[in-house]
Amino acid sequence: MSGIRKSPEYTRELILSTALRLFVERGYFATSVHDIRRAAGLSTGSIYHHFESKEALARALYDDLVKRMTAIVELSAESCQSAHDKGRAIAVALCRAAEESPELVHFILHARHREFLPEAPPICSTRPFELMKQVAAGGIASGELRQMDVLVASVALFGGVIRLLHLSLDGVLDKPLAGYLGDVWEAGWRGVSS
Repeated sequence: MSGIRKSPEYTRELILSTALRLFVERGYFATSVHDIRRAAGLSTGSIYHHFESKEALARALYDDLVKRMTAIVELSAESCQSAHDKGRAIAVALCRAAEESPELVHFILHARHREFLPEAPPICSTRPFELMKQVAAGGIASGELRQMDVLVASVALFGGVIRLLHLSLDGVLDKPLAGYLGDVWEAGWRGVSS
């Protein structure tokens, strides 16, 4: 098996997925390139062939995960018409992502990205969160939501859902996310609907 040559895309994905797992388990600062190399079963040269430094690897991982989260949010809402249905579809998709890909959601929500990627925008300024704000803005424009600051409306709509994801990732919920989501979403919606 060791004689089989892997494609560069496979190797890059292996490095990123291994780094994600270790960054979530140990934290960015407690994970070295050597740790990633060992866990992935690769040479140090393989890692540096794809990423010039641990910081570059973390940046690529951050960018990749933000793209994946953006796709989750976009795809979940694309067939919905109302702000309520779009927001609810996003909330459902985020909960599904937390259950199916907990490391992805953990890294997006829990990692202190600015500590190791100081030039990166705050996670709440990235595309998936901007799309959530657009749902709130659309709801205000259509009259589904009362007139208010768009940021306040988006926090009211999605803040409870995001907190629910945190609680799930922290292992403190007694039942699956779906058992809580309906009440959390409706509470947020009632707080801002017209």
